[in-house]
Amino acid sequence: MPKLSHFNDQGQAHMVDVSNKDITSRIAMAKGRIIMKAETLAIIMDGSAKKGDVLGIARLAGIMAAKKTSELIPLCHPLPISKITIDIEPITSENSIEIQSTVKTTGQTGVEMEALTAVSITALTVYDMVKAVDKTMKITDIRVILKDGGKSGLLIAK
Repeated sequence: MPKLSHFNDQGQAHMVDVSNKDITSRIAMAKGRIIMKAETLAIIMDGSAKKGDVLGIARLAGIMAAKKTSELIPLCHPLPISKITIDIEPITSENSIEIQSTVKTTGQTGVEMEALTAVSITALTVYDMVKAVDKTMKITDIRVILKDGGKSGLLIAK
């Protein structure tokens, strides 16, 4: 069984030493979705939510969250993020919103956690913005869909 990198030989949690890793360009993409009632999606799409521009605020929250990931995840390294995008696509046929984040850096460790955090917080913000009209929303399918850079190379998953 492979050794987990966030535990030392005594089984104690520790921050991984990345000082010997090469500095490379790194990218990670994550995806997820939030499923809701058709009426809730309509409120979001027509801009009539009482709290304001749901998708615009959610996008901004996701960007901010990616930049704060090391403050939220205890053993995550703070990274100089060079790019964050949040793509949001309403899917009316499924009463859902698909969220995809792309995060880039040049550094010694990857940005998967930042990409996952961006998607998660974007979805949570959508939930917060319209929970008054739909408490049954479901956040689901959050996952890394692409990772590249560093010694482990390219990973593509759907």
